[in-house]
Amino acid sequence: QEQLTESGGGLVQPGGSLKLSCAASGNILKFATMGWYRQTPAKERELVAIMTFAGAIDYGDFVKGRFTLSRDIDKNTLDLEMNSLEPEDTGVYYCHAVTLTISKYWGQGTQVTVSS
Repeated sequence: QEQLTESGGGLVQPGGSLKLSCAASGNILKFATMGWYRQTPAKERELVAIMTFAGAIDYGDFVKGRFTLSRDIDKNTLDLEMNSLEPEDTGVYYCHAVTLTISKYWGQGTQVTVSS
């Protein structure tokens, strides 16, 4: 059973930045994909960014170059650097991972609030 633990959420003013981190309980190279999703008041849970085992990255259309997804294989973490945050980015951000055997895991979520 894998565990994903998110950290780094909080309150930030519009235009500000936050860095989210997802720590896996084991080696992240066992995952076929790892990514971040979010649940906002206005929408269903949606993809923010996702990385494949090979390192290919895809972002949600709304990201528009503001966010950067990266991983640290030594630390077994998946990080999401978010810049130019807008009030519409407010929501709960979840880490998600799928193993090579198609087992799916979610973290508990971390709240991001963008407000002045």
